[in-house]
Amino acid sequence: MDLSVEPRVVTAGVDLFADALAAQAVHVTPVDWRPPLPGSDDALTVVMADPRRGAANDRALAAMLSASAELVDVRPAREALGIGPGQFLHAGPPIEWERASGPLRGALVGAMLLEDLAANADQAETALARGGVHLEPCHHRGAVGPMAGVISPSMWVFELRDAVSGGTAWCSLNEGLGRVLRYGAYSPDVIERLRWMSSVLGPALRAAVVRHGPLDVKAIIAQMVQMGDEGHNRNRAGTLMFLRELMPDLVEAADPAHLADVVRFVARNDHFFLNLVMPAGKLQTAAAAGIPGSSVVTTMARNGTDFGIQVSGLDDRWFTGPALVPDGLFLGSYGPQDANPDIGDSAIAETMGLGGLVMAAAPAIVRFVGGTVPDALRTTRLMYEITVGENPAFALPILDFRGAPTGIDVAAVVKTGVLPQINTGMAGRVAGTGQVGAGLVTPPAECFVQALDALALAAPPLPGAA
Repeated sequence: MDLSVEPRVVTAGVDLFADALAAQAVHVTPVDWRPPLPGSDDALTVVMADPRRGAANDRALAAMLSASAELVDVRPAREALGIGPGQFLHAGPPIEWERASGPLRGALVGAMLLEDLAANADQAETALARGGVHLEPCHHRGAVGPMAGVISPSMWVFELRDAVSGGTAWCSLNEGLGRVLRYGAYSPDVIERLRWMSSVLGPALRAAVVRHGPLDVKAIIAQMVQMGDEGHNRNRAGTLMFLRELMPDLVEAADPAHLADVVRFVARNDHFFLNLVMPAGKLQTAAAAGIPGSSVVTTMARNGTDFGIQVSGLDDRWFTGPALVPDGLFLGSYGPQDANPDIGDSAIAETMGLGGLVMAAAPAIVRFVGGTVPDALRTTRLMYEITVGENPAFALPILDFRGAPTGIDVAAVVKTGVLPQINTGMAGRVAGTGQVGAGLVTPPAECFVQALDALALAAPPLPGAA
């Protein structure tokens, strides 16, 4: 070492060493390096060498970027999704009643009451425990549901279409915050609200959409991102733009006796547009599915017990791990002991490149989920390291209109050890509680390691391999 010149110090890993040197006026260049996720070295070598991967990921990204999302109808789930009495859809990967979390159990009990399949909660739980109903993930029907994600036949759903691929996706209507079915609440006021939504809100929205014609949801998402929404836990601008777009048609097509109540319900529910972002995300990610060799994630979803992902090059297989408890801010006297592990299909927002991936676009979100504005900026910059490209349609003003990081790459996640950031609400772990807070969470690392192993098995042999 030449001690006649100023030493050049490069550090990696924890900040303690760099901070100690900086305190002594030593110039330090920190490098944000992380080791690959444990147990992944061999599979990572195979996947990174797969000659199909680059072009396959380019195809997946192109499909995601070109997908459109238009609201074309609002109608009962029994018509749209073909579900009948005793059939319920739920968020996340497949699960049975015995392993279901508190909020999912509560939402299923509420759905039984809504559909008049039980006279009270005890009867509903007994019927569910006997296995007399059919449970199926929303994703298996091309649908998505927030939090518990339960969709029953009489509920009304938004119907969105991708004019490019011809795909269709659905999502239930948003109930608002607090004690609502999707958070596992099933008290009489919850059921009464759901029945009003089916008898008044759904028909009014349908009449307005039919009169309006296809409504460009993707265009509203692009605008809301530039107005401070991140499309998961903040949808205020999106909700108001949706209402502005549809208002003339509501006035002219909806039942005048219910018009004020409908407008008031939507206008007072800042999260109403979330249930349009979600099927738009489902259309975008579904367009990238089924591309051999692609390591792009097409689904991230949670049922309150398991967190599952699906990958473009691996058909419709689920790769799961235990859902983690979010870290964030709690309502009232609730605390960490009251929170259920992560739940909901709403992580489709992050899968499409919104939500926690674009926290930089929504600095106000930190007041709802915790953290600081510098944290939000740092998080979004980090997400570019684990995605295959950017979406110029969702431009981030604070980053000089750089496109949203899009196309989470299983190989990049495993290689860097960086997990996707998710903004989420928190449901009470006890059935019937409702919402207890909101916060930040990541998927369990094992989902990505499992998917990488499967990608390695599906890859062509390496040159020279026996």
